[in-house]
This record gives sequence, structure tokens and C-alpha cells, in this order.
Amino acid sequence: MPPSMLSNAHEKARDTILAYMPRDAEVTRIEFEGPTLAIYVRNADIILDQSFIVTDIVNALHKRVVIRSDPSIRMDEANAERVIKNLIPQEAGVTGLLFDRNLGEVAVEARKPGLAIGREGVILQEILRRTRWRPRVVRAPLIPSKIISTTRHVLHSEGDERGRILRDVGERIFRPTLKGSDYVNLTLLGGAKEVGRSALLVETKESMVLIDCGVNPSSNDPSQAYPRLDDPKFDVERLDAVVISHPHIDHCAMTPFLYKYGYDGPVYCSEPTAYLMTLLQLDYLDVASREGVYPPYDQRDVKNAVLHTMPLKYGVVTDIAPDIKLTLHNAGHILGSSIVHLHIGEGFHNIVYTGDFKFGETMLLEPASTVFPRVETLIMESTYGGAEDVMPERGEVEGRFTSMVKDTVEDGGKVLIPVPAVGRAQEIMLVLDRYIREGVIPEVPIFIEGMISEATAIHTAYPEYLAREVRNQILKRDVNPFESEYFTIVSHPSEREEIVQGGPSIILATSGMLEGGPVIDYFRYLAPEERNSIIFVSYQIEGTLGSRVKNGLKEVSLTGQGGRMEIIRVNARVHMVEGFSGHSDRRQLLRFVRKMTPKPQRVLVIHGERRKCEDLAEAIRSGLKIEASAPELAETIRLR
Repeated sequence: MPPSMLSNAHEKARDTILAYMPRDAEVTRIEFEGPTLAIYVRNADIILDQSFIVTDIVNALHKRVVIRSDPSIRMDEANAERVIKNLIPQEAGVTGLLFDRNLGEVAVEARKPGLAIGREGVILQEILRRTRWRPRVVRAPLIPSKIISTTRHVLHSEGDERGRILRDVGERIFRPTLKGSDYVNLTLLGGAKEVGRSALLVETKESMVLIDCGVNPSSNDPSQAYPRLDDPKFDVERLDAVVISHPHIDHCAMTPFLYKYGYDGPVYCSEPTAYLMTLLQLDYLDVASREGVYPPYDQRDVKNAVLHTMPLKYGVVTDIAPDIKLTLHNAGHILGSSIVHLHIGEGFHNIVYTGDFKFGETMLLEPASTVFPRVETLIMESTYGGAEDVMPERGEVEGRFTSMVKDTVEDGGKVLIPVPAVGRAQEIMLVLDRYIREGVIPEVPIFIEGMISEATAIHTAYPEYLAREVRNQILKRDVNPFESEYFTIVSHPSEREEIVQGGPSIILATSGMLEGGPVIDYFRYLAPEERNSIIFVSYQIEGTLGSRVKNGLKEVSLTGQGGRMEIIRVNARVHMVEGFSGHSDRRQLLRFVRKMTPKPQRVLVIHGERRKCEDLAEAIRSGLKIEASAPELAETIRLR
């Protein structure tokens, strides 16, 4: 292989690979594809027969390695499709095949991935042996998902551009380090002593990484709604990577904006977040359009973000810059929510950023992880960090909630539950179905509207991220826990009038803070009636309509037909049930820090109202004897 095939920065990797690869493997090229080093060969059989070769190269280079077949030896797609369908048993429920010519991969979408893989991967090996295409099995959602199918189609149809992005990202990640690690700075571009527009800039001499990039949904003032990307420390041309902890809009909605203004680098997140993030960003644009607000980006920028997204599994260590490695861990907040671990330099400094996290049991998810390889600085949320923020036990929460629902429907009223489409909606669906089946709540229809159905479909595609019981229902018993005889999906707005004029019912609709979405129509009709109830089950950011109604607002101005303003009287019973929150309460926050292994040397408290950030930092200092503080917006902190 001539040296010109790789830059000088790749020579060490090339020499190591060629030292381990047998000559008869016939290596044709070596490329960095995102965080992975790809080796293309003409003789794929030798790799199947000597699989230890990949392990040896990984151990030598400490990088992710994949062996791919050279395009010249791959079977044509039509014949490869026939071979694959003959090899995979019909019971696997294959729903589609997508060939990626750039990577030589074929994505096999199947309802039962285990059957498509075969015992010890025997079917996958045979597919590779006979077609020379590298198979990758993905789970088909139990409920059809438009966002999953569209996203997978975009990645397939834009294969050339995706290939270009992967190569460019790889070149940037594996460039030689010139300066070494001698400092780590953190700048709070959003989310400091506030809830909303989370954005944290991590900077070393060598690299720059942005963690989260959200909006403040309670503000229409750009100076208050968007992250401080105008800060002189932020340079989009120097930005190596964006890491998204989870897809709620206060953490991810401004990510496409970066592409509008020149960013061409990767976005790292968990696998479910990749789809949910796109879903919520498109909804953010849709809501802005319906409300006559000029959005900061458009659908082309969302598509660009999709092409640059690099989904990761929990626990996989990934190079994202020459001196930074990323690992994601379960945060327990919503599907795929991640605690972000950054390993900087050769053990120079380690950061753990919780994002939003839940250190407690729920029906939907396992509690947040507390064990990390190393940590010096912990950056944690404090949404419920005040001394008064102690939630009741889960059994008490469910009892109070079901009592409210039962009383309302027995009085002939309707229950309106504003929910975020992701997380709380699925949790409440599981709770309602269980208690109706057990006879605690009378049998009434449960109407589900907004993006809830689409988000729920994505949940069914990733059962491995769900709580054990729900996961087992999908994987072992072939049961969809999100389907119920009591659920009715509202497919068109014209159905709403019949619902509100009908008998007692329960309505789950987005958005969770009454900030736009179909919930507003239901609120308009149901709020004036005293026998109805409005039950909030998720955090209400200060300043949102949901927060004001929760705090006792009795008259609401809404835009009616023809653009005329109308006054809605709030006579319905209004309740707030805190215990369903995907956030940790005060006790869980402190217990998380106490349980962390290893113990952090410093804690920075963010993502909470000013008083709550400061209260929690003081509790950590005095109670746990760990250095703790609550930084200000735009403050830069030298971590090392």
C-alpha cells in the first residue's frame, strides 16, 4: 500500500494494521470513518476464519476497528437481498433491507432481531461469507414509526454525503495532538441557575466540545431563549463535537442552528435519542410556524444534523477528539437519556455531566447509573434541588393520582393530562392501563394525541433501554406494553370536538407545559367546567402557561378562530402530582452524589432555579464534605 494513501497522521495506525493483517487478506485501503477505523480487504474469508486479528489490532491501537469488504468483491444488491432473505428464517419478521454502498453494510430491520442474528451470530457470518456485505440487524418498532423509517431512508439515500462526513470526522478525531493537555475550561453558555437552554462548553488546548444545545421554552426573547453562542469563547470553526444528553428541547432544540452557521462536525447521543431528537426538533419548528414565530433554523438544518449524528450504545468508549473520549451511561430520565462521561488526556481530567436524571424506580426505566471509571468533576442538575423538594414514595404518588382520576370520572368529568411526548406520556400510559385493569379506576376511554404515538413507537424499537419488566414483555413474551384496549389514538383534530362533548374520559396530549400543541384545544374546552380536572405530571418551567395555571391562574387569554383573543376561565380542578417526574428530588440528588463511585472531588450545580442551585450546592458542601458551587451564566471555570 503506497504511503500516499494515508496522511502522515495515519502512518502509525497503518503500520500497526499491516503488521497484524495476513498478506492474503489483501488490504486495499484504511480509512477513519467517524470514531471507527475501517480496514477494507479483498479476502473477507480470512477475517471470518481468524477473528482474533481484529481483537489484536484493537488492543494495539486502543481504537474501534471494523473490517469491511472491498466493493470489488461484494455481490450485487438484488442477488444479495435474495440470499439474505433465504438465510434469515421467516419467523424473524424482516421488514426491510437497506444497503449502504459507502460502508459495504446492509441494515436488516427485523421484528425479532435474535432470530435474524442466529445462535452465536451464525446467520450474520453466513451473510457476510456469501454476499460480502456486512450485515447489521436493527429492531423494527412494534408500532410503525414515521420518524424511524424516514431517518433510515435519509441515511441510505444520502450515503455519499454520510460517507464524506464520516471520513472528515475521522480525520479530525485522529489528528495528531500538538499541544498536549495542560488545562480544562468549562463555560456555561446556558442552564446556569436557570432551567432551559442547557449548553456547556468544554475546552482544552487541543479540543472544544459542546454538551447540549437547547432553548428556554418559556421565553420569546432571543437573549433569554437561546444559549449564549455569541460568547467570545465559543468558536464554531474550532468545535470538534456536540454531545446531546437527551432529546428534550431545552437540551437539544438549537443543535440544527449550529449547522446553519457552518458547523460540519458530529453529534453524539444514544441510539433512541438520535430519533427522538429529530422528532422534537421538527415539532419545535411546527409549533413555531403555527404560532407565527420565526424559527432560528429550518428543516434542511434538521436533516443536516441527522446526517452528522453518531448514535452510541451505553458503556461504549468513543474517541470524539484527539484528547477526549466519551462514554454514555443510563440517566433514567427518559428513553435513551444519558449521563455523559468525558475522559480528557491520558487520565488528565474526568468530567461526569448528569444532564436530567432520575435516581429512583419507575415503571418505564431503570435508575441512573452511579459507577464510572474515573471522575474528578461532577456537573449535576438541581431541578428539584430545594430543601422543600421531597417527593412522596412511589406507591403514595400512584394512589393520589388514581384517586384524582377516579373522583373526576365518577363525577361525570374528564381528566386532561398535559404530558411531554417522551417519557412522562409512556409512564402515565403504563400506570393508567394497570390501574384500570385492576379495577381501581373505572373503565373509560383514554385518548392519546400529539406526538405521543410516534414517541411510543420509538420506545418499542429500543426495549433494551427500558425497565426490566417492560423489556421482558417485549423481548421474552412478545407483548407490546403500550397497547391497550382502553387506548384510542386521535388521528385527526376533527375528532377533538366529539371527545370533549362525549362522556367521561382521560385525555393525554402534548405539550406538557401547555406551551402549544393539541393540549391547548382540550384546555380551551375543558378548563371552564368545574367537574373536569387538569393534572400536571411533569416539571413546569417558570413562566410557562402550565406553571401559571398550576400556581392558580384563573383566566387565560388564548387566540381563537380568526385570530381573535378569547378569555378562558379556569374552573376545572387543577392538580400537580410531583412523584411522576423524570427528575430526582432533593433526597435522590444527594443520595446519587453519596453513591457515586468514585467520589467526585468537585460538584458544579446547574439546571435549576437560582435558589435551588445554591441550596443544593450548600447541602453538598456541608453534608457530604465535597467542594461544590453553583456557577453563573457565561462564567468560565478552570477545572484543571
